[in-house]
Amino acid sequence: MVHEKWMKLAIDEAKKSGDDVPIGAVIVKDGKVISAAHNGREKLGSPTAHAEMLAIEYAAQKLGTRRLTGCMLYVTLEPCPMCAGAIMLSGINTLVFGAFDEQYGCCGSLYCLPEDPAFSSNVKVIGGILEKECAKLLNDFFAERRF
Repeated sequence: MVHEKWMKLAIDEAKKSGDDVPIGAVIVKDGKVISAAHNGREKLGSPTAHAEMLAIEYAAQKLGTRRLTGCMLYVTLEPCPMCAGAIMLSGINTLVFGAFDEQYGCCGSLYCLPEDPAFSSNVKVIGGILEKECAKLLNDFFAERRF
């Protein structure tokens, strides 16, 4: 039930994405939200302004360290390779995501970079939390743009 609580906050954050693909991320430490972000690629004009990347940056600023040890990241869509790498390098302990991404997902769908034993730092990955709700945000967003 705890995962659902935080994922609902990530869903709320995704709804703030505006013209960007609705993806939200929340970083939690010791039962408290450290940072929250939504996709900002269009608004910020940056290809790296994914919700996860922004949430990681905000959390590092708030905690005053690049090491996010003890943190959990909740994100509405399975992270891409770029975000999966950043999650690993940040020191986040656990990644929890909602919808699977069969096209770019690098945390279970196409590959699971954060759990690859070839790397010295692994991240526990839990997928499919509130999957239907997270997928609906994306499906609704793209359905509006196809007509």
